Amino acid sequence: MDEPVKRLLQRLVRRIPSQMLKVTLDSWGRLTPEQRQSLDFTHTKAALTQKLLAICEDNELTMKHITELEMIHVIENPNQGMWCTFQLMDPGDDAHTLELTQFKEQFKSHLSELMRHVSIKIKKHTDEAVWIRIAWGDSFSRPNHLKPTYVVHHLQTPYVFVSSVTSKLKPLLSQALVLSTRHLAIKDANLSGRKLNAIRDLVMRQYQQAFPSKYPSSLTENNQTLSNLHIEKEQAEAAANRHQMAAEAFGEGTLPQLQSAVYKLETKFRDPTNEAMSKQEGPFRCVVKFSSTNLLESLRHCASSGIASTPVTPLLSSIPLKGRNYFVIKDNGPGPSSQARQTQS
Repeated sequence: MDEPVKRLLQRLVRRIPSQMLKVTLDSWGRLTPEQRQSLDFTHTKAALTQKLLAICEDNELTMKHITELEMIHVIENPNQGMWCTFQLMDPGDDAHTLELTQFKEQFKSHLSELMRHVSIKIKKHTDEAVWIRIAWGDSFSRPNHLKPTYVVHHLQTPYVFVSSVTSKLKPLLSQALVLSTRHLAIKDANLSGRKLNAIRDLVMRQYQQAFPSKYPSSLTENNQTLSNLHIEKEQAEAAANRHQMAAEAFGEGTLPQLQSAVYKLETKFRDPTNEAMSKQEGPFRCVVKFSSTNLLESLRHCASSGIASTPVTPLLSSIPLKGRNYFVIKDNGPGPSSQARQTQS
């Protein structure tokens, strides 16, 4: 084993908790049962690393095998990095018939033409997602396997999820994706987060949505807090209406665990008591960020409980409606601040 292979294996062992490492090595299948049994996961990470290095060296494992181990770990634990969403645009007539074998061949071919030294590994997961690991090099250096880019794409859908790609390499990745999926363009979907499944479920509408109802009282039968006989009729109806409007805005049941939403404001400063700021010609710029362990659940609770007013403002309901969590707020023109509109950055 050469030094880059050893460094990657050492980093993997340090990063993976010991008990999780045992399961990952079992899934990997590159060690014999006897070799796996010889590993004592109660030992220190340093001792465990040295033992595993010795076994892998005896088995003459290469970078190809170690990157397989890394992919298994990342696929089983996808919430350890920041994922950005991109949307493929203008599909060709044959885009819906694209098969995995065709996609793999074309993606590797296109990206290898754009980048001389690049290592690409593609694996299909059990949920039909295609996982791509890319180690980038350049015209003079070998691929750096310590800083790979990960890409997740469900064939026949327009969405691609990318983790750890630099602005310099993003155009190359975008071009290879467009060509290999038979589309004409790709754009930033303005949706990102650490929980891959959450942003996937949000953008693909894979959660229980609610639709407008003329009879919100029917929800009372499903909500024990609203069926309390001691609540007066007016209060019950108001609570049911809030619950209905909150569900229509954010969905019902378990919601995708989105963790943040960012609003970049580029609006006119309006405050009659502050003439110095109000008379500035340029826009007033600031950034507002909402954060929570489950932002959609928190917003829904605020609306349904009466903490926040209903109907829900489009600034918040646009998160699930548009499948985005990054917005730029600008003025339409002269007039009151209520004329502010949302534009894509």
